[in-house]
Amino acid sequence: MNLDIREADGALLVVSEFTLYGDCRKGRRPNYAEAAPPDAALPLYHAFVDSLRALGVKVETGEFRAMMELELVNDGPVTLLLDSERTF
Repeated sequence: MNLDIREADGALLVVSEFTLYGDCRKGRRPNYAEAAPPDAALPLYHAFVDSLRALGVKVETGEFRAMMELELVNDGPVTLLLDSERTF
């Protein structure tokens, strides 16, 4: 974890998934009201991927708004919560 992804000769798989913005603070079902609609989300997705590639990061992508199955080996255990709007 001390190396930049480029220094580690790593790569990223960037897959769009609307469920990542589900708010689970109330009830049993996530609320997706704050997720961007597809016409706004697609340019954000492309801008994110383009910005990573501009930094020299190797990036593979999924297909936007498509059902996908991924298989991976998790070299962990590490879990990071990234939430710029989190309040308690």
